[in-house]
Amino acid sequence: MNIRMPYLDELADFHGHLCPGLAIGYRATMAALERLGTARARDEELLVVVENDSCSVDAVQFLAGATFGKGNLYFRDWGKQVFTFARREGGRPLRVSLRWEFISAADDAAADQAGGDENELRQLRTERILSADTEELFDIREVELDLPEKAHIRRSVPCDECGEPVMETRLEESGGRRLCPACAGGREPAAEGS
Repeated sequence: MNIRMPYLDELADFHGHLCPGLAIGYRATMAALERLGTARARDEELLVVVENDSCSVDAVQFLAGATFGKGNLYFRDWGKQVFTFARREGGRPLRVSLRWEFISAADDAAADQAGGDENELRQLRTERILSADTEELFDIREVELDLPEKAHIRRSVPCDECGEPVMETRLEESGGRRLCPACAGGREPAAEGS
């Protein structure tokens, strides 16, 4: 692939390969950072809500510095290639949504050109995503978003059933016992080594 874009090689190394999903996340994140006039988050000054758990989210983490560990990455399991970026210091949050018209047309064109070769199809889709105009690829608009509080470090305590440490705020009371969500729901915790 002959497309040279800032941080793309490093991102592909982080993720393990370059693919259409990673390209979507790359383009969405770069567009949002540019429009918000901000750089990669060092702490929680930038928050991101992702609506999928695909390869695209690795681009958000790598480029925007939004991670679960820092408490500035939020996941909504809605299966959409949609990302909302917000700065804590103000400004309107941006919702970046993949356009159906683009992805449908790009998939059809790539499928015709690839002639059934899956690797060629993936490469063509990736190239089309990386070379498309931002406005053709995404609907980007300002939205309202209630920003969550900054992350708090919570104390861990042992579950009365399995003994594993669990964040105190996640414990559930049942029959006078304090249980982790897995034990309270009747599921076994993961076995050692699995």
